[in-house]
Amino acid sequence: MTEFSAADLKRRKAQLVARLTELDARLHGIEDELLSHQSRDWEDLATEREQDEVLTSMGQGGRDELRAIYAALKRMDEGEYGFCTVCGERITEDRLDILPATPFCRVHAP
Repeated sequence: MTEFSAADLKRRKAQLVARLTELDARLHGIEDELLSHQSRDWEDLATEREQDEVLTSMGQGGRDELRAIYAALKRMDEGEYGFCTVCGERITEDRLDILPATPFCRVHAP
């Protein structure tokens, strides 16, 4: 296994932390939107319920991504970042560029 350089890890960590900030803002916005729905009109309420389902799904996706990012940061601290958790092979730079929190190489990606 070839380790990442300190500069590479610093760049990747900054990328992950920036994404955490974006997700935090997005999740707070979703939460605020969900809490603001209080229509008394049945038609408006039905529309709001549909929107709530979409927002809830988006929120779950964001929470899943947060967990993946925290796991990636932990792997960085442990010196295991950028290596497949299944086979131990180095994850390609191209894959990490697209999915910086991925724990899997292309072969073992679900």
